[in-house]
Amino acid sequence: MDRNMSLQKEVFEAYRTRILADPESNRAGGLAMKEYIENSSLNYQGVLDKTVYIPKVFDEETISRFRKIVQMSTGIFDCVIRGYQNDEAVRALFPFSEELKKLILLPAPYEGVLPIARMDIFYNEDTGDFQFCEINTDGTAAMLRDLELRKALELNPAHREVEKEYDLQPFELFDSWVGTFMGLYESSKDHRDDPHVAIVDFLENATYREFEVFAGAFEKAGVSCEICDIRSLQYKEGSLFSEKGKKIDAIYRRAVTADIMAHYEEVTPFIKAVTDGAVFYAGAFETQLIHTKWLFYVLHHPDMRRLLSDEQKDFVDAHVPKTVEFSSEFISLQEVLDHKDSYILKPMDAYASKGTYAAGREHDQQSWQDLCTKLYGTGMICQQYCTQYLTPNIDYAWGDGEWHPYINMPGLYAYNGQLAGILMRMACEEKIIVAHENERTVPVFTVKSRVRS
Repeated sequence: MDRNMSLQKEVFEAYRTRILADPESNRAGGLAMKEYIENSSLNYQGVLDKTVYIPKVFDEETISRFRKIVQMSTGIFDCVIRGYQNDEAVRALFPFSEELKKLILLPAPYEGVLPIARMDIFYNEDTGDFQFCEINTDGTAAMLRDLELRKALELNPAHREVEKEYDLQPFELFDSWVGTFMGLYESSKDHRDDPHVAIVDFLENATYREFEVFAGAFEKAGVSCEICDIRSLQYKEGSLFSEKGKKIDAIYRRAVTADIMAHYEEVTPFIKAVTDGAVFYAGAFETQLIHTKWLFYVLHHPDMRRLLSDEQKDFVDAHVPKTVEFSSEFISLQEVLDHKDSYILKPMDAYASKGTYAAGREHDQQSWQDLCTKLYGTGMICQQYCTQYLTPNIDYAWGDGEWHPYINMPGLYAYNGQLAGILMRMACEEKIIVAHENERTVPVFTVKSRVRS
């Protein structure tokens, strides 16, 4: 191996060398992985999470950069939340309803900023530069993908050979979250020694099998836990109860704020309980300030920037793409039409690629004009397009079994402001990653060294 090659790239070349040396065995391995995945919890209610053949391996230098990104971002997000709470000018920057404003201003029942988040970034492995794609907070999901895909990877002969030569270590995202959650709960003023925890969501939107793994992790830690539809909760005599009649002491909120506000009248018991401070919940509604894609606009606004340090402002300038509402108040339609390759359109507040995600460079001029004319002034956001980083990979299971460039988008899981793991998503060639369509997820490992012989 080239001595100037990073350990990260050295491991990738080790995979590629073994695949090229025995393509038929690896093709068989890829098909075996496909069969495993199709019969696993990654195939649920008609939705199948797919992968490509080579996992993602990051070296310690890259992981150190990711930790710094999480820590710097968390500090900035803390400034946003405190600014919203204390500064009317910052509060005015966010386009929230009066009902949501009241929820956001409720005091968080724990010590910390963001209990859980995933920071999706476009990261250039050659330079270390990156741009944010988006931030997910309470609905942060997909931890189960990494766990199940690692099991499928045991059927991959190239991987079995590489892990003999290199010390590959995975992240653990379930027990570590339970530890983080319970630490937050114990920081609350009314915590109990034997709490009953509820994982709550609108269950038709839930990644239910993932919830079951989280519930099992709570139980393994000696914490009683159940999964509840948020609409089924009952509030009486100052306590919140599950549909089964169990008193709930702590809530792991997976119901995203947009869904709660869309079903506001159906979740009155939950709203009343958190407003009264009758139940612990993570996370508090202040996390919506970070979840909304409008955050990127706010971070560049003078009323927010005056609350940031020079280092934080430099970080925002370098890594947060310019974002505005796609309307006449913020940007001209002609500007976006004339520079189509520079822009991408997204919904203001959505998840799992819901709504329209459209990059100008994926359209010819006429179709881009038709789309922009239709969406202009409808509440979409217009964002600076970020250059993608591509690496080769091969897909024997759902692809053609040939090498292709894939865009890379690592999602940095942050538990209470600390890097906890990585969701690695890819898509063939330079196209937008769309969940459950062209999206491919790969398991992630860290590598510190070669295995000593």
